Amino acid sequence: MENRIKILTEYLDLKPHPEGGFFSETYRSKEIYPKDKLPERYNSDRCFFTSIFFLITENSFSAFHKLQTDEIWHFYEGNPVELYIITPSRELLKIVLGNKPEYGMRFTHLIEKNSWLAAKLESGNYALTGCTVAPGFEYEDLEMGDRKKLVNEFPEYKEIIERLTRLEEK
Repeated sequence: MENRIKILTEYLDLKPHPEGGFFSETYRSKEIYPKDKLPERYNSDRCFFTSIFFLITENSFSAFHKLQTDEIWHFYEGNPVELYIITPSRELLKIVLGNKPEYGMRFTHLIEKNSWLAAKLESGNYALTGCTVAPGFEYEDLEMGDRKKLVNEFPEYKEIIERLTRLEEK
């Protein structure tokens, strides 16, 4: 499998992502929504949608983060991926992406805007997924989860928050 990870990383030109894992943008729409036609939460124009490949390995995870836009995750290949979602209504969801629907795995899942999301492998050594965001992703729409703040806000989810956040370096 290490060979497969190397092949995917090189072929897809995957780079480290700020939330963890590795990514490459596969599409950025050329059509634009002007800022004045978007909800107030957006500070600038946005393209219609963006799409990326996202690779998680046994040595990486996607740390808790939040987007102000809905996001669809897609499963392509590899091992099952656990999505941990803290919804705006404070509910913790665990969704497994994978290729075995007979075991309750999903090929895709929509993450509602303003939900806290983290992802890790259920087991195994890699998973290739993808994410589609509309309106299109901009880094200014990404909020990384601060461990201390998240635990303070959601003490009932302390264990999973501590496992899937990064310590801030001082």
